[in-house]
Amino acid sequence: MRTLFPLLSVIATALLTCLATHAQTTPDAPIKVWPQTAPGEKKDLGKEIDQTTANDGLVAGKRVIRLKNVTAPTITVYHPAKDKDTGAAVIVCPGGGYHILAMDLEGTEICEWLNSIGVTGILLKYRVPIREGQERYLAPLQDAQRTVSLVRSHAKEWGIDPQRIGIMGFSAGGHLSATTSTRFEQRAYTAIDDIDKTSCRPDFTLLIYPAYLTGDKTTGETAPELTITSNTPPTFIVQTEDDVVKVETGLFYYLALKKAGVPTEMHLYPEGGHGYGLRKTEKTVTTWPARAEEWMQSRGILKK
Repeated sequence: MRTLFPLLSVIATALLTCLATHAQTTPDAPIKVWPQTAPGEKKDLGKEIDQTTANDGLVAGKRVIRLKNVTAPTITVYHPAKDKDTGAAVIVCPGGGYHILAMDLEGTEICEWLNSIGVTGILLKYRVPIREGQERYLAPLQDAQRTVSLVRSHAKEWGIDPQRIGIMGFSAGGHLSATTSTRFEQRAYTAIDDIDKTSCRPDFTLLIYPAYLTGDKTTGETAPELTITSNTPPTFIVQTEDDVVKVETGLFYYLALKKAGVPTEMHLYPEGGHGYGLRKTEKTVTTWPARAEEWMQSRGILKK
């Protein structure tokens, strides 16, 4: 009988650990970004759908959720385990060419990784596809600006340091993150409540295979919507030389940040293509999460 008690204790400990791990990756219920209809929304695009088919390519052997027809943007908060929580938070912007959102590859999986390093992950489901007659980034920028202010206004309630709220994007979501990080002086919509009195400037930025950051790839000019100043947040960039959106999009943006005196770190890999998320493959570019964690650690973002 005596030998049974240690065994029961081990089993109980394992069960508690399992439950704690499950709680760590269970997100809160989605929260509406806008209290009413989002700015400028008039046309019914139909039901939100995952448009992925059996013919769509896999990433690291897994399918990708490709969400379409988003008209009611939301955020979903992923909290890290309490014993790991650093107080930092990152708003995650999936990519998809401003047509769809890669919700798992560049969304939920990223938030779960952030939780593993003690960071609150906030998944932004922004409006897609591009609205007719608008700049492709306008509706998403409105959603992102509002989200930064929304998170900052709830910082105390959610256990977040209001001065350690970053933004992170992939592909088109990288462009959205860069635009949010360079156009915070003026909102892209008319303020509607006290939340909009809170700053919409991210404290730091991570751009993973970002798209659309350059205007003219021959002259090295950044896209005209990106207003880079010395007040642009510190930035971390990952790109590959064989990226289909061209490596210059990250290089030229890096050089513009450097010229403005913005603390910037860029990791350039010879191959890996585009759209890999953080799913492990034989390509060394998929080690970027470790580099991103090191960068955040070096900048004091992960301090407890």
